[in-house]
Amino acid sequence: MAAQERSMPFIKNLASSDRKIRTSALTSLHTFLSARQIAATLTPLDSLKLWKGLFYALWMCDRAIPQQTLCAELADLIYVLPREAVVSWLRGFWATMSREWTGIDVLRMEKFLLLVRRVVGAGFRWMKVSKNGGSGNVQQGKKAKANKSDDNGDGWDAGKVDDILNLLEEWPFAIEEEVSRPETEGAASNQDSAVLSGTTIPVGLKLHVLDIWVDEAEKVGLLEDGDGEARKILQRISALVDALEKGTTSPAVRIRSKESLADERLPGNKTGETANEDAEMADTGDGGSWDGFED
Repeated sequence: MAAQERSMPFIKNLASSDRKIRTSALTSLHTFLSARQIAATLTPLDSLKLWKGLFYALWMCDRAIPQQTLCAELADLIYVLPREAVVSWLRGFWATMSREWTGIDVLRMEKFLLLVRRVVGAGFRWMKVSKNGGSGNVQQGKKAKANKSDDNGDGWDAGKVDDILNLLEEWPFAIEEEVSRPETEGAASNQDSAVLSGTTIPVGLKLHVLDIWVDEAEKVGLLEDGDGEARKILQRISALVDALEKGTTSPAVRIRSKESLADERLPGNKTGETANEDAEMADTGDGGSWDGFED
């Protein structure tokens, strides 16, 4: 642990009030995570420390365009990491956002809402298997965002799908207010549990993810007709939201979960056009009775 900390001297600089120092620290972080032999040995505590620094890097970032750019860059860090480090990295993100959420003031909340949206979207893209053979790299992530039509020709990595959906179940779609991870074998899993135990998941964070998950699923092609794999993934996500609606003790989360599942873009729900047509037919009717012709 001590050696790992000495190899990350840029952590404090991520929260610097000097933009140039923050930018340099972000470059150092990118280089650090690109080193497979280092990134693969990141502990849950390391991920928490890094995300704490990244949280304050965004906190100190002013103006809309730089904020949008930084959110995208932070979300796409999963494409730099080796496959085996992504879950722990994203778990560190959700833990950090859960711990810091209630301390975000109204003037800064918008950029953190955007960060959560970008991370959810990046996670959905990460589940895909590129038809060009790419998987889990920066080029794949950028290409998926630049050309949405490419998503329709790609498949889905079953292992990555399980990882992302498990994270959703553990964090924003968790029924319990506190993190409650299933007991698993292995020292790494036990370490995760010890570091993250007692973390409360704010209602506001859950509500935001419920608001955006259909949007991000649509962008990555999960709502496309004719993709059987995507339909199964969508059903699994919907099942998580349905379980949250039925099990939560928060009225706000229950209502928002129900509204999320009623989104007209989801399979089986009426589109707005169909609903409007039905409403117009109902408005012009008089209960099905006929009183004859008017004089």
